[in-house]
Amino acid sequence: MNEAKYIWMNGKLVPWKEATTHVLSHTLHYGNGVIEGTKAYKTADGYAIFRLNDHTKRLKESAKMTLIDIPYSIEELNNAQIELLRQNEFEGDNVYLRPFAFLGYGVMGVYHKDAPVETVLAAWEWGAYLGEEGLENGIKLKIASMTRAANTSNMGKAKATANYLNSQMAKFEAIDCGYDEALLLDDQGYVAEASGACFFMIKDGTIISPPNDNSLESITQKMVIELAQDLGYTVIRRKITREELYVADEAFLTGTAAEITPVRNIDARIIGEGFRGKITEEIQSTYFDIVFGRNEKYKHYLTYI
Repeated sequence: MNEAKYIWMNGKLVPWKEATTHVLSHTLHYGNGVIEGTKAYKTADGYAIFRLNDHTKRLKESAKMTLIDIPYSIEELNNAQIELLRQNEFEGDNVYLRPFAFLGYGVMGVYHKDAPVETVLAAWEWGAYLGEEGLENGIKLKIASMTRAANTSNMGKAKATANYLNSQMAKFEAIDCGYDEALLLDDQGYVAEASGACFFMIKDGTIISPPNDNSLESITQKMVIELAQDLGYTVIRRKITREELYVADEAFLTGTAAEITPVRNIDARIIGEGFRGKITEEIQSTYFDIVFGRNEKYKHYLTYI
């Protein structure tokens, strides 16, 4: 991966290679940690972090859900991310930020109350998550054989590290079968989300996205719904069946890393014309105008460095 100069760790900037932890850290063995994915874009006025406060707030909420006490306020973490970007002196078009908190060394056993909490902020230059070609021409999506964990056995609203084992296995399966990404259904057979992104489909001009009944409440998903409605489109949140996917006119994924990635194929069924659709392209173009500071209406979502 692309290394940077510094990582913020427990209140201090440390050199990238020195940001280490003990092999007996609690989270390594029992999986309780929380993460965020935030992005800064190089605008005409310098770097700006997109929806910084929303992401940091979600990190703190995820930690509360999983009984991790992050010893920093939202404001402190926001300021630390701004300073991290300044000190690393990036030059690329965009920078990915990974705030996270995990349980460190000192306690072994499932009960984690006395495990120390480690809080870390990392940032690095990262290209298109699903490839530049995918952003333009679309990706192939496979419905995974496993389902998204049910609410009765998991906390899907927390952006918790343990939840991503499910995503890892699904994505591996999809790529091993010749696809680019996995789509997970819930335990009732309805669309939940991709391995690390939200799903949208378009049918007869209406934009449809599943509810967050047992999936992460996505910040990018909310942004897309807002901008699509501002563009005059009808957006519906409802359950989506597998069969509906195959006859969609267009489809796309959204996420901080995925941004707006068109879907051209689902389970060997060609979606629409087999390339990025017109509505998807309009939403994608508008989204990039927003994050790169080219749309005055949405500049309140940007925190300039």
